Amino acid sequence: MSLELKALSVVDRGRIVARDIDLKVEAGQVTAILGANGAGKSELVLGVAGMLAIGGGTVTADGKDLTAKGPDVIRAAGVAAVPEGHKVLTRLTVDDNLRAAGSLLPHGLDHALADTYALFPELAERKSQNAGTLSGGQQQMLALGHALISQPKYILIDEMSLGLAPLVVKRLMGVVEDLKARDVGVILIEQFTELALDIADNAIVLRGGNMQYSGTARKLKDDPQLLDTAYFGQDHRKTRAEI
Repeated sequence: MSLELKALSVVDRGRIVARDIDLKVEAGQVTAILGANGAGKSELVLGVAGMLAIGGGTVTADGKDLTAKGPDVIRAAGVAAVPEGHKVLTRLTVDDNLRAAGSLLPHGLDHALADTYALFPELAERKSQNAGTLSGGQQQMLALGHALISQPKYILIDEMSLGLAPLVVKRLMGVVEDLKARDVGVILIEQFTELALDIADNAIVLRGGNMQYSGTARKLKDDPQLLDTAYFGQDHRKTRAEI
């Protein structure tokens, strides 16, 4: 049981933004996608989620081919995405946001709502509050709830901690740990590299849309020079050493 990318390339406005990516996420594992701004991280996630075009390669979930399928088909297959930016329906209440996100569930919406509120009691306390009046951290919880309401097997989370206070980030990392314990496979794009490597089992590093590292998170955490070179290249490392 795994979400697997093989030689996957993603295209945005006619340009390849991620090239020949190989990645496998098993149930209950977290894979971190790391890289500097513009490395192709978000575009890779959007391609897997069906929001950007695929230029080559394949995406499969538990053996089912999802390559270049639409977002609804991909979500129905158990793969949900949380794009960057705390995207919620600001004029709807928290409860209406979650009900809208779960409207296509064939059955069990009430159970899915109860499960989501159990994971985010902060949202349960604000069911009737308009989403646009929530704090940034609460909106990010709601954005995660949008994805989790469909009870996915795999979830793709892009820059979960962006712009949030450290205590909120810690709370959200606890949610990722909880998802691991529930055997959900997680792809995590995270600006705080150390946090990502602490929670991840595996990691890839992208630079200019190309994969520079693929392996265990522990290896990157234990070797800062390896991480630095993967991010910025050999020439950058040499320049820093000469300064």
